[in-house]
Amino acid sequence: MIRLAIFDLDGTILDTLEDLAGALNHALTEFGYPTRTLPEVRSFVGNGIRNLIRRGAPSGTPEETIDRLHAVFTAHYNAHCADKTRPYDGIPALLTALRDRGLRIAVVSNKPDGAVRPLCARYFPGLFDAAVGERTGVARKPAPDSVNAVLAEMGVDRTEAVYIGDSEVDIETARNAGMACISVDWGFRTRMQLQSSGASVIASTPGELLALLQ
Repeated sequence: MIRLAIFDLDGTILDTLEDLAGALNHALTEFGYPTRTLPEVRSFVGNGIRNLIRRGAPSGTPEETIDRLHAVFTAHYNAHCADKTRPYDGIPALLTALRDRGLRIAVVSNKPDGAVRPLCARYFPGLFDAAVGERTGVARKPAPDSVNAVLAEMGVDRTEAVYIGDSEVDIETARNAGMACISVDWGFRTRMQLQSSGASVIASTPGELLALLQ
């Protein structure tokens, strides 16, 4: 019996791709670097903002320059993180249905914690029991640390929880946390990519996901 559903954020419940690409390309332009296309940015996301920047910058960019790019990215993203971001169709209704059933729901993301909480409050007010992003001193996904913290906070055993995400990072996170995983293929990875990464249960619509969480 599932008592707690933990969701990834980017590519799972929120389509954040255009705002992430906008912040990345703003930073790259500031440094005179070539910009990146949406498909490229889609392939870069999943392992946190610093890795997004590292992948987007020219090969061999020094780490001190990555630090400066990160600062420019962060300032721009904080001001523009909701310009084009939107929930995927059917997600607010899905979350409401889960709450109506008595399930507890949470978010664990590799997006910085300072962006995760405001975005959840803006687009899903009052729906999540917990929303956790990347924090200093806590290993990011696919390490299970943040998932384990949410399980402990909620007082839910991992056998009664499921992790839901759209990438190979989410599959590995669930595996590392010793819990069930449902992948979704409407986000940043295709169904084939998810299957190649070991996904065993994949939903293609929020309705399918709701049925799987019965």
